[in-house]
Formats: sequence, C-alpha cells, structure tokens
Amino acid sequence: MLKKTVLSVLFITLLVIPAALFAGGQSEGNVIKIGFDIPLTGDRPKVGEGTKFAAELIKEKVNAAGGLEVGGEKYMLDFIYVDNELKAESAVQAAFKLIEQDQVLAIVGPDGSTQAIPAGQVANDNRTPLISPWSTNPNTTLDRPYVFRACFLDPFQAPVAAKFASEQFGAETVSVMYNLEDDYSKTLAELFKAAWEEKNGAGSVLNFESYGNKDQDFSVQLTAITAADPDFLYLPCFYNKVAMIVPQAKDLGWEKPVMGSDSWGSADLVKLSKGAVKGYYFTTHYAAAGAVGATKDFIDEYNEAYGYVPDDVGALSFDAVNIVLQAIQNAGLTGDLQTDRDAVKDAMASLESYPGITGTMTFTPDGDPIKDAVVVMVNDDGEFEFVATMQP
Repeated sequence: MLKKTVLSVLFITLLVIPAALFAGGQSEGNVIKIGFDIPLTGDRPKVGEGTKFAAELIKEKVNAAGGLEVGGEKYMLDFIYVDNELKAESAVQAAFKLIEQDQVLAIVGPDGSTQAIPAGQVANDNRTPLISPWSTNPNTTLDRPYVFRACFLDPFQAPVAAKFASEQFGAETVSVMYNLEDDYSKTLAELFKAAWEEKNGAGSVLNFESYGNKDQDFSVQLTAITAADPDFLYLPCFYNKVAMIVPQAKDLGWEKPVMGSDSWGSADLVKLSKGAVKGYYFTTHYAAAGAVGATKDFIDEYNEAYGYVPDDVGALSFDAVNIVLQAIQNAGLTGDLQTDRDAVKDAMASLESYPGITGTMTFTPDGDPIKDAVVVMVNDDGEFEFVATMQP
C-alpha cells in the first residue's frame, strides 16, 4: 500500500512539473509572471502608484477577456509588485527577488534613474528583459541588451528644453538648480548647461547651484540666483522638491519664468506646490489636457478607476507593460524560462513603429525609443496643457 501511495505521489508530481514550468517558470498552468520594481513608499510614492495603477488596468482587462493569447493559447497575467522604497540598494534587492525567487519572465521598472541603473545591471547580468517607463539617464540601457526604456533620453531632453526656452522666453541667460545626490537631476543639469552654453556662449549660465536629498531650505541657492537675475530658472528636479523650491523662490521675489523637466510630471505637483507652479513649463512625454484617441481612452479609464488624471509616469508605464506583452506575443512561449526571457528580449529589440499612447516608438540597438518630446504648461486650472512637440 505504501509503495502504491509513493508511486501515485510521484506520478502526480511528474504531471505537475511541466505545468509549473510552462510559460517561462510560471507557478500554475498557463500564467505569465511579470515583475514590477517600483517605489511604493519613500519620498515619491506617487511614482510607483502610477505604474501600478496603469498596470492593473491592463491586467484586469486582459484577464477578464480570458488572458493574453500567445501562439493560439490563453495565458492569465500575474503581476508581482515589489517596493524599492526609492533606494538604489532596495531596487537591486527587488530585482534579484523578482528574477530568482519569483522567476518572472520580464520586469517593468524601476522608474527613476538612480534605481534603474543598478537594477538594470542585475537584469542584464541575469539575462532578464527589463523596461523602465521613466528613466531618462543614458547609463540605464548603455551596453545592456536586456534593458529598455519607454521614454526619451536626457541628451535629447536637455537641448529640447534649451531650444524651447530660447524661443518662448527670448532668453539669453539662465540659472540652474539641481539635486547633487540624484543621478537623473545631476546628469540632466549638466547636459542642459552644455546645450545652453553651446547655443548662447560661455558665461550664459549665471548660476549652477546644487542641493542634497534631505535639504528643505533652499534660501542660500535661491538668493544667489535672484541676485544674478537670469532670464529664467531651469529646475531638472523631481516634483516633490520643485514644490518646495518654487514657493521659496517666489518668497524671495522671483517673478521670471521657470522651466522644468519630465520629473515635474506628477499628479501631486500642483497640490504640493499650492499652485505656485502655475504658468510654468516643462518637457515631458505626453499631455493629458486635450488628448485624443487611444491616449484619451486610457486617461478616461484611469480617471474613472482611480479618481485622478494619470501623469506621465502612468502613461509611460501603460506603454511599457503593453510593449512587454506585445513582445511576448511576438516571441511565443516554449515553457523554458531562460529561452523565453531571451526570446522576449529579442522581440522587444525588434519592435518597429509601436503605437504607444505617449508616441510611436521604434527601438535603437541600445534599447532606447525614437520619439518626440512634448512641452506642456501648467495652466490656471492646474492641468498640464500641451504647448508644443519638439526635436532638439
């Protein structure tokens, strides 16, 4: 009797193993696991929230329809969200967990460059496709064939901002203020300074002021900037810091234009700044106000589900997840995790003219999309209103 029981258990186990391995290391039958390395806590939890909410819209719609069709079969989506706490070391730990413990087929995130750069190295070393919705630093994808992004790069964004400011403000001089401890902010500030000086000559950047992650009083930097009296102020800083810097600048008498970068694009920007950013401009990836077609459909669905208009992180995350799903459909699934990871990577790299809601994308050999930048203005209603589509 014992022998028959052991044989029965062994037989059942042998039946279960192929199902567990199917669809690239999935846990139960036809299930596709995708991991998310995102900040759900820390200084910018709205960023992780935007990615998660956009992903949930996709997952619920696909699963309600019976799953994602791949090679004539349907697969249910299982999204695993890991909080990287907006820390580089936590992002690395999250990447290892998703790859080794959860055995996901692909990873979406991290969003910020400070987290995406080290996490991307982990993904590349472990031959797992990763796409960052919002990391614009060139080092995120550099020499990493398994790492992609859904957004433009900072070497593209910086000259776009310089061109727009010259045309819109008639500016010849500028002051720049940035976060010295943030890879994104520091790199973009340096790129913008170089682009501005190339256009307007040496000495046209009157101040190049920095601050740290924990700083909340910016009076020293802003006093120096106000005294220099540039034509405008460039702030390549995340929205939570912008919300502190701009009101303090106004308290010191600043009345000239301010321009920011895509890190301004949070649904919390206007609220946290108490409206101080109204009338200012920033480069970004899409404009919610006045959107049409598939972009408007996404905005309406997101707003109905979560009660607010999605920011650019949400929109880029929507594109990033759909890019992964399209790549899975194009690649097919064999049931061997590493084979499928490799195939999905190759399929992502070969996508051409992908119709994202933030723009049509074709990927370069470095995993970067070719797409335009958008400039928006924070209007009197606190909406991000489309102003222009630009190339450098």
